[in-house]
Amino acid sequence: METPQQYGVAGLGLSGSQYTVEQTGQDKNLQPEYEGKDITGDTIFRCTYSMYEGKDTFPFVDADENEMFTVEASGTWDIAGDYALTDGHTGEPLVILDNDFSLFQDTWRIRDAEDGSLLAEITSRGGLITMGRKLLPVGQFIGHKFEVTDPDGSSVGSIESDFAIRDQYDISISDSSSVPI
Repeated sequence: METPQQYGVAGLGLSGSQYTVEQTGQDKNLQPEYEGKDITGDTIFRCTYSMYEGKDTFPFVDADENEMFTVEASGTWDIAGDYALTDGHTGEPLVILDNDFSLFQDTWRIRDAEDGSLLAEITSRGGLITMGRKLLPVGQFIGHKFEVTDPDGSSVGSIESDFAIRDQYDISISDSSSVPI
C-alpha cells in the first residue's frame, strides 16, 4: 500500500491532530453551511451541502473561497451509497467514501479511488443512540460518537458531538501514519 500522503488535497494543510467541524447556518436556499477549524480556531475549509439538486454535492473551499475539493454522491438519495472525494485542482478522484445503511450503526469506509482498497473506517458507537438519531422526531439533535480505525482495525482517532441544534463535531486523530488525512 502506498503512503497516506498520496491522498492529500492541495491547500488543505492538515498537520494537527484536533479539528472542529460545525454547521454555521444555512444559505439562501436553506442548505446547511459548514466550517472546519484547526485547534487554534483558524478556518481550514467552508462547505455548503448542496442537496435537492440531483446528486448531493459538497464543494469545499478555503478561507479565500478557492475550491479545494468536492464530495459528490454517486446516487440521488442520501441514505447510503458511495461519495467521491475529488481534488479541486486536478479533478482526480482521491478516495471513495462508502456508507452502509443500518438503523443500528453508521459505518463509513474510506477506499482508494482506483483500486477500492480500504484506507480507514469510521463507525458509530452505540446502537441505541444511532437508532434514536434516525427514528425519534428530535433525534438529529442527539450527540454522536464515531471511532476511526485504520485498515487493520486499530483505533486512530474519534469524531464526537454533543446534544445540539446545529451539527458540531470534534475530531481527534491520535495516529495519522496509516490513514489519509
